[in-house]
Amino acid sequence: MEEYDYVIVGAGSAGSVLAEALSRDGKSTVAIIEAGGSDRRFFVQMPLGYGKTFFDKTINWNYQAEPDPGLNGQSDFWPRGKIVGGSGSINAMVWIRGDSRDYDDWAAEGNPGWSHADVLPYFKGLEDNQAGADEWRGQGGPVHITDASRHAHPLAQRFVKAATEAGFAFNPDFNGATQEGVGIYQINSKNGWRMSAAKAFLRPALRRKNVRLYLHSHALKVTFDGNRASGMEMLRAGQRQMIRARREVILAGGAVNSPQLLQLSGIGPAEHLKSLGIEVLADNPAVGHHMQDHLGINYVFKASIPTLNQVLRPWWGKLRAGLEFLLAGGGPLSLSMNQGGGFVKSHPDLERPDTQLYFQAISTFSAKKGTRPLLVPDPFPGFAIGISNTRPTARGTCLIRSADPFVAPAIVANAYGTANDVQDMLASVKVIRRIAAQPALRDIIVEELQPGASVTTDEALIDDFRNRSGTVYHPCGTARMGSNAGNSAVDGRLRVRGVAGLRVADASVFPSVISGNTNAPAMMVAAKAAAMILEDRET
Repeated sequence: MEEYDYVIVGAGSAGSVLAEALSRDGKSTVAIIEAGGSDRRFFVQMPLGYGKTFFDKTINWNYQAEPDPGLNGQSDFWPRGKIVGGSGSINAMVWIRGDSRDYDDWAAEGNPGWSHADVLPYFKGLEDNQAGADEWRGQGGPVHITDASRHAHPLAQRFVKAATEAGFAFNPDFNGATQEGVGIYQINSKNGWRMSAAKAFLRPALRRKNVRLYLHSHALKVTFDGNRASGMEMLRAGQRQMIRARREVILAGGAVNSPQLLQLSGIGPAEHLKSLGIEVLADNPAVGHHMQDHLGINYVFKASIPTLNQVLRPWWGKLRAGLEFLLAGGGPLSLSMNQGGGFVKSHPDLERPDTQLYFQAISTFSAKKGTRPLLVPDPFPGFAIGISNTRPTARGTCLIRSADPFVAPAIVANAYGTANDVQDMLASVKVIRRIAAQPALRDIIVEELQPGASVTTDEALIDDFRNRSGTVYHPCGTARMGSNAGNSAVDGRLRVRGVAGLRVADASVFPSVISGNTNAPAMMVAAKAAAMILEDRET
C-alpha cells in the first residue's frame, strides 16, 4: 500500500494550490487523486474554448439539478470540471475576489482569521497582476492576471459608457479599494492562454519528486483508523486501491463532490445516511446543506453595428481569429466572453451592490436549447447584457441519493426560494433595461430579442427569469465553516467536525457566497488552508 504525508482529493483550483504549498519543503510527500484526465487540450487552454467544453462529458461532470419550482419546474444544468484544473479549466476566467465586507461577515459568523484583512495577503500572494503591485494588488505570484481593458471589444467600452450614463460609477479595478462600479474585467490569463491553478501551481509541484498525481482515479471514500482519517479508497484502472495518509486527508473536490465524498464516508446527516444503508461515523448535519449559488440571466439585443458575431460566425472569421490567437496570443479567442461588467446597486439606498453585470459582445439567440455555440453565434449583429444576484438568501442541498459513489448526488438548488431573492432579481433585470436605454447603447440597438419589448409587467418579468435563468456556476457552502456544530460542517481551521485528520478546503466551506465569481476565493481558501495545516503540524 502506498503512503504519503498528505492525500488531496481533487486536482482543481483548490487542490492545485494545496499540492504546491504542502510539497514546497521538498520533503513532505503529497498525493493528488483526480477523477478526470489531463488539461493539456487546446480548447481548455484557449480562453474562449470553454464554449466547446461546456457539455463535454470527457472533462465535465455534467450534473443535472433536480426539477426546481423556482425555475417553473425546470432542471438546471450544472457543469463542473472533471479534469486537471477542475472547474477552473472550463470557466470564463473572470478574476474577482469579492466584496471586502463578505470576508468580514465570515469572521463575524464565528470564523476568526477570515476577515478581509486576514485573507488579503493570501489573495495578493496568488497574483502576478499585470497592473503591478499596490496596497490591493499582488505581483510576482503564480497566477498572472491580465488587464483586458486594452483588448476588449469596442462594444464593451460602449457598455461601460452607457452604465455610467445610467448613473453608475466607473471602476478601473474591481479587486482594488472598492468593488462597486462598472468597468472591464480582469482575467487569469497569460500571453493569451488560460492561466489556471493547474498551470500556475500543480505543474510546478509535479516537477518535485515528492508529489504524485493519480489521474482517472475516482475517490470512493475516506478510510479511517478508529475516528482518524487514514487515507483514501479509490477506483483506478478498474481496480480498487488504497493509499494511506500519514498526516492528513484534504478534500478539495468542490461544492458538489466534497460533500458527496463526506457522506459516502459516513459523515453527514445521520438519518439520511442510515436511510441509504451507510454506517454513520459522525453525525454532521451541515454536510450537504446550506448550499448557495448565484443565479443569472441574459437580455439579448440585435445591434445596428458589427459585433463578435460577424467575426466568429463565418469560416474565414474563425480562421483569422485562430491565426491571430496562435501567432500573437491575441484576438477574441484570447479573452473571456464576459469582457465588461461590474457590481451595482439596483436601489441607491442599498448598503452594498446586489447585482453583478456581465457584458458580452456576442449573441446566440438562434441557438438550439442545450447547446453552447459560442463559436457559431447569430448570423446578425447582436450582444447580451447579463446579471446575477450577488447576495441570495435561499439555501439548497446536495445530498447523496445512493451509497454508490458513481451515482450523482441530488442537487436541490432552491432557486428563488425566498421572496427576497425574487424581488432582488426583479430589480436587477430592470437595471439591464436602464443601461440599454442610455444613448451609448440605445443608438445602436435595433430591438430587444430576449425577453422582448412586450415583456413589461413585474409578473411577466418574473415569469421570464423563472423560465430562462439558471446557475452561474458559483455553488458553495455545502461543507460550510463556523463555530456552531449544528450549522457548520468544518471549524474555522477547516477541520471536519466529529473526526480527526480530515479537512475540506474548497468553495464548499464558504460560510456564505461571496459577491462575485468564486474561482479566486477558492484558491485563496486553499492557500490559507495550507498555511494552517503547516502551522498545526508544528504544534
